[in-house]
Amino acid sequence: MTESRSRRVTQQDIARMTGVSQATVSLVLNGRAETDVRIAPQTRARVLDAIRSTGYVADPIARRLAARRNRILGVFTYEPVFPVGTGDFYHPFLVGIEEGAESLGCDLLLLTSAPVVDGRRRIFHEDNRLRLADGCVLLGRSLDRDELARLVAEGQPFVSVGRRDDAGGPVPYVGADYPAATAAIVERAVAAGHRTLAYVGQGDQPVGPAPQTGLDGQDRPAAPESHADRERGFRAAVAAAGVTGIHEPVEDRSPAELLDSLLARGVTVALMEEYADGSAIAAAARERGLDIPRDLSLAALGDPTRPAPSDVDFTMFRIPRRQMGWQAVEVLTRLLEGTPGPETGEARSDGGQRRDRTGADAHDDTGRGRQHPPQILLDCEQVEGTTLALPR
Repeated sequence: MTESRSRRVTQQDIARMTGVSQATVSLVLNGRAETDVRIAPQTRARVLDAIRSTGYVADPIARRLAARRNRILGVFTYEPVFPVGTGDFYHPFLVGIEEGAESLGCDLLLLTSAPVVDGRRRIFHEDNRLRLADGCVLLGRSLDRDELARLVAEGQPFVSVGRRDDAGGPVPYVGADYPAATAAIVERAVAAGHRTLAYVGQGDQPVGPAPQTGLDGQDRPAAPESHADRERGFRAAVAAAGVTGIHEPVEDRSPAELLDSLLARGVTVALMEEYADGSAIAAAARERGLDIPRDLSLAALGDPTRPAPSDVDFTMFRIPRRQMGWQAVEVLTRLLEGTPGPETGEARSDGGQRRDRTGADAHDDTGRGRQHPPQILLDCEQVEGTTLALPR
C-alpha cells in the first residue's frame, strides 16, 4: 500500500482514469489540443481534472527528450578571461543573458574550459562541450571568423552579442546601433559650431593578426566591427553636415603626441573611440594647462572597455549592454523554436528601442529560399556630459 502511494503518477495512469489514450493525455499536457488535433472540449476538461486531482507532474527528462531540447543555453566568450567581475565591461551583458534565460526557464552553461590560444579562447577544440547546450550566445569584442563560418556552415544555433560581418553566410546577432549613436554626437558638435572634427581610434582599419597598443600602453585587439561601425557613422555624419572630418589612429602613439597632432590640425572636438583613450587625452591636456572643453572638446563613443579614470564627465553614449544580453537569449530561443521573427525583410523600430532586420530572403546551394537570421540593432543612450562646448 505504501509503495502504491509513493509511486509517481504517469501519463498512463491519467489515460486509464479518463478512458483516453496516452497520446491524448500527452497532447493536452503539451497544450496542443486546441491547435494541431481536434479533441472534444469535455475530453480535454476530463484529462485536466484528472491531472489536477492526482497532482501529476510531468517528467522533465521525458519532456526534454520529446522536445529534443535540454533548455540549456551555452555562453561562450572570446575574451582571455571569462568576464565575471562586476567591473568588467562584459558583466552587464552576462547579467542580461542570465535574466533572459531565467525568464524563459532555461539554465546557462558557461563554456569556461575552452583553451586560450594566442591570447584568445577557441570554441572548437577536442573536448568542446558546445553540443551539451541547445544553442549558444557568443560574447566578445572580436569573434574568430573561421569559427563563425564553421558555426554557420554546420547550422549550429547561435547568436552573437554585437554586430558581425557575414561569415560564409549571415550571422544572427543583437548589437548596438553605433553608426546612429556616433552620428548623433557629430550632429551635436556641428550644432555647437564645430567645423573640424576628429575620429580618434582604430576605426575601419584592416583587421590584423597582432594586438595594437592604446594610449594607456595596454594591448588592444585588432579592429572589430564595432569600431568600423563607429567610424562609418562619423564619416556619414560629417559628410552630411559638410564639415571636415579626420581620422587620428592611436596605436603606438603617446597621449602627448596625439594631442599635438589634434591641435596642429585645428581639431576643435575629438570623438574618442575608446573611453580610456579619452581619459588619457584629458590628462595630457590638463598637464599642459589646457581646459577641456574650452580648448578642446571631447566625446566618448561608449562605455569603458578597459580600466580608466572616471573623473571626467564625458559627453558620450552608453551601450545597452544588459538589454543586448537578454535580447540575444530571446533571439536564440526564437531560432531554436523555428520562429526567427518578422518576415518583412525590413527594419522595424519598437518605441525607438530597437531595429530588427530579419526575414530577408536568402538562398542555399540549391537555390531554395531560406529565412534570413535575426539581426537586431538597439539604440544607445546619449549622455549630455560636460566635455562638449562651443569652440573658441
